[in-house]
Amino acid sequence: MIQWRMTSFWTGPRVRLRAIEPDDWTAFRRFAEDEEGLGDLLDVPRSAESFRAWATEHSAQGPGADSFRLVVEAVDTGEAVGAVSSQHADPRAGRFEHGVTIGAEHRRRGYAAEAVVLLLRFMFTERRFHKCQASVLAYNEGSLALHRRLGFVEEGRLREHVFAAGRHHDLVVLGLLAREFTALHPARGR
Repeated sequence: MIQWRMTSFWTGPRVRLRAIEPDDWTAFRRFAEDEEGLGDLLDVPRSAESFRAWATEHSAQGPGADSFRLVVEAVDTGEAVGAVSSQHADPRAGRFEHGVTIGAEHRRRGYAAEAVVLLLRFMFTERRFHKCQASVLAYNEGSLALHRRLGFVEEGRLREHVFAAGRHHDLVVLGLLAREFTALHPARGR
C-alpha cells in the first residue's frame, strides 16, 4: 500500500509562507531597517504606530487575486525571517513580478531561495502564469546571484534608472518562464 503524506503547499524544509498577522509589525520594522542598512531606498523614519497600523491593515485583508505579500517564517523556530511578494500581476499577459527580503541576521541560510521557489510554484502551477520578472539593483550581487541560481535570465539593464544613496544606479531586469522553472524545480509529491 502506498502511504500518502500531505504537507502544506506553503511549507518547505526550512520555511513556511503565511499570511501577515498584526504582531508581525516588529519584524517588518526590522526588515525596513535592514534594507536601509543595505543602502537601498531611503525613506523618512516611520513610527512604531505606522508599522502596527500597516500590519493590522494587511492582516485584515482577504486573499487578493494575484498580488499579495506573505511572511517567510523559519520552520525550526517559528520566527518571521523575511517576506515574499507577488506584485504587478498581469493575468492577460501571463506575467507578474516578485520581491523578497530576508532579515540581515537570517541571510545566507537558504530562506530566500526556498521562499521564492514556493511562491513561483504557486504562481506558475496554481495561478497559471507564464513568466516572472525580477528587478534588482545592479550593485546587489547577492540578489543577482540568488536569481541566477534559481534560473532567472538577465533580460536587460535600465541604465541609471534608480536614485538611491545619493546617486543613480542601474536596474537589472531578470525573467523566468514557467517551463524553465518546472525543468529546474520539479514539484515534490503531494
